[in-house]
Amino acid sequence: MEPSDTSPRRSGGPGTRGIWAAAIAVALAGALAALWPVAASVWDLVGTPQAVRGVLLVVCAALAALGGYGLRRGRIASMRLARLILVAWVVAAGAVALMTLGAWILLGTPAWDPPDTLTPRALDAVATRAFGIVAGLGGVALLIISYRRQRATEAENRREETRLFNERFTTAYANLGSEHAAVRLGAVHALANLADDAPTDALVQMVIDVLCAYLRMPYTPEPEPLPDGADQAARAEHRRERLEFFAFREVRHTVIRLISNHLGKDNPTRWRGRNYDFTDAVFDGGSFTGAVFTGSTVSFDNAEFTSGAVDFSAATFPTVDFRDAGFSGRSVSFRSAAFPGGRGGPASARASAMARTSGGTAPGRGVVSFRQCAFAGSVVRFDNATFAGEHVDFGYTLFDGSAVSFADAAFASGTAVNFGKAVFRSGRVRFNDAVGPRPEGLLEAREGARPGVVAGWPQRWQHPADPGGV
Repeated sequence: MEPSDTSPRRSGGPGTRGIWAAAIAVALAGALAALWPVAASVWDLVGTPQAVRGVLLVVCAALAALGGYGLRRGRIASMRLARLILVAWVVAAGAVALMTLGAWILLGTPAWDPPDTLTPRALDAVATRAFGIVAGLGGVALLIISYRRQRATEAENRREETRLFNERFTTAYANLGSEHAAVRLGAVHALANLADDAPTDALVQMVIDVLCAYLRMPYTPEPEPLPDGADQAARAEHRRERLEFFAFREVRHTVIRLISNHLGKDNPTRWRGRNYDFTDAVFDGGSFTGAVFTGSTVSFDNAEFTSGAVDFSAATFPTVDFRDAGFSGRSVSFRSAAFPGGRGGPASARASAMARTSGGTAPGRGVVSFRQCAFAGSVVRFDNATFAGEHVDFGYTLFDGSAVSFADAAFASGTAVNFGKAVFRSGRVRFNDAVGPRPEGLLEAREGARPGVVAGWPQRWQHPADPGGV
């Protein structure tokens, strides 16, 4: 099914043509009224015969009728330029009339005193001014024609750019599904270049959506270690599978690196202000260090950080969602990351960091670090989060003007959760119905906080000597 054309038609309908005709008529009438005294005086001085006057009136009437017929018949393709030039002439004549009227008023509205006879010198002055008027009208027409030609050239260039973009995009998109990792790697770089050269911002977002979708696609995980005593054929097949896995993992890490490089603090590219959807993506390494997601909506909903080190250090997330994300890899760092909130107020960020293993019951072996993060003016939720990794660090984190919730969060036994030197300056940080041992350093940070900033303190965490239990 072909897409419907909802764009306004440039030619306009009968009503539009009627409005144009009425506007031109009103403008001509106004210009004629303003210049009529001068025209009548010159007419009388020249002494134009009645027959010549009649012929001129008939020619003007015929031209007006021809223009009206063209408008009525919808011959806009051939009349549009002429109509535009006519409007420009009317506007120019109106401007001259207004300037003449202004000069006449500034001179004290002197009375019109035409000479009794038209001398050759005066006739030459009239002819010179008439020639100047014709030259000025011709210059206006040339400007309009040049403008229209430039507009047509720009439109043609845009169509050509879009056509070339579509061809390059189709080729790169097809190569992204190749069976060879090297071909996919080239396709990823080609798509990144396309985003830089895209004719419109919508096409930039389209390329980014394709790259994010590639990260969300399922893939074959790293092969498990071979059992002892595997034969030579099994070892060779296992080695081939591992090499293939590492080759395709390099493609995924390249996508992450390209996104991060284009969002660097010192690299304000067209990738800023776009949306990034990593929902259900699996991260087994990669770095977003220093990435600035300004004006973006970033989603890591249900993402899995399974292995390797993923680094969000010094990243900025005005609006980010880590709801139900799983952290079971070696290390996920948000050190010095900033959650400043949106331009129009607090950001609707949700950061449900669920550090869990694939079984969902045993403590994870990952390290999740929000160390030295700044939650300033944002709304961040860790509701129902399960912190079951090896170490979860909120040390030296600043909570300033944010609404951060750890409601129903579970701090599993055996997990080292640290809030040492955290600063609760303003806003509201809630721990309603949180379960598990009290995080290390949280009591001291709460005692140094302003009254009312830390709320919903569980009863089991009240005694300083007893950190509480599950």
